[in-house]
Amino acid sequence: MRNFNEAIAYAQAHEVPWPRDPAADPAHWGVHQADPPPFNRLRGPVHERGGVAGVIDIRGEEVAAWGDPHRADLTFSVAKTYLALLAGIAHARGLLRPDERLSERLPGIGFDSPHNRAITWEHLLTQTSEWEGVCFGIPDQVDRYRQVAHDPKPVSGKKGDKRPLHEPGTYWEYNDVRINQLSLALLHLFRRPLPEIFMESVLTPLGGSANFRWEGYDDAWVEIDGRRMQSVPGGSHWGAGVSISARDQARIAQMLLAGGSHAGHRIVPADWVRRMQQPCAIELVHDRRGRQLRVDRCRERDGVRGAMARSGALGRVRHTGDEGARLTTRDLLRLTPRPRRSGNRGRPIPRRARAALPGTQRRRGRQPLAPRWGIRPPRSS
Repeated sequence: MRNFNEAIAYAQAHEVPWPRDPAADPAHWGVHQADPPPFNRLRGPVHERGGVAGVIDIRGEEVAAWGDPHRADLTFSVAKTYLALLAGIAHARGLLRPDERLSERLPGIGFDSPHNRAITWEHLLTQTSEWEGVCFGIPDQVDRYRQVAHDPKPVSGKKGDKRPLHEPGTYWEYNDVRINQLSLALLHLFRRPLPEIFMESVLTPLGGSANFRWEGYDDAWVEIDGRRMQSVPGGSHWGAGVSISARDQARIAQMLLAGGSHAGHRIVPADWVRRMQQPCAIELVHDRRGRQLRVDRCRERDGVRGAMARSGALGRVRHTGDEGARLTTRDLLRLTPRPRRSGNRGRPIPRRARAALPGTQRRRGRQPLAPRWGIRPPRSS
């Protein structure tokens, strides 16, 4: 039996600095604090979290655990992975074609303007939609010029300013309002609450626990076919979102590692899982962020073949290695992110990234270089 004590001790020693109880120190909890008023407030429920917890599975067998892995805590942007899985289920049911325009499939829910009419599911799933509008009272402009960790693009404006929009599919930006618009579109596509679909199609077949919750904002309600339903966000930027245990996250990770299957039962199409691991062709963050939302494929030179990770604020990370059996303690330490810092300001942009930035010149006879490079998390001081 391998000894993972070093990796576990590292995780326990690197808890995120936010208070465990949001009510204890509201001014230092959450990412909404960086938003311009009046959007710098919570719009959905949040709750106190437990201590650092996690599990390590090898070939589906749990070999180590720490903290309270049964406790369901907020996952923040790991929820984006679940939207991607739901999109894959919709694709398998013949409801979704990645290159289909949403204005054609779902008219009347925010994709009918001249600018938004060209947006496809592919654009939404790769965060290149440049969708413009207001989703449940929050305009997309709130998250324009947002600077996220490892994004090498130079800061060219103040968060929340009216950045000029690009054509859909030509510009990458991390924007939670657009993610919430994707979730609303999936709700109209399934015509049933997404938490119900996720429980019956993903978590229950995996043997997941009953303490899973996926909540929406207080005012995020719509009526479909005479039924009142809550639209859920793809994160907890403004509160609400997914609460799930470490063990249930490990179950989902094992399913992804198995190509979308569990115990002979197909959960998500294998081709969709492969597509979730492909880098977005124009995204300039790093090649660990997947083609579909928040499913990051770690570089081969990180030393763990076939490794994937899903990450979110509050340090919620799921790492998966090839066949679930090749992760050593050193590998886990290499893949474990250090405490987050605010953005990448002042960090030199690698030459290959600069070559692909908008507005730079193409090298003679060649296309702009693809973003096949990576930036490691900044080291703790």
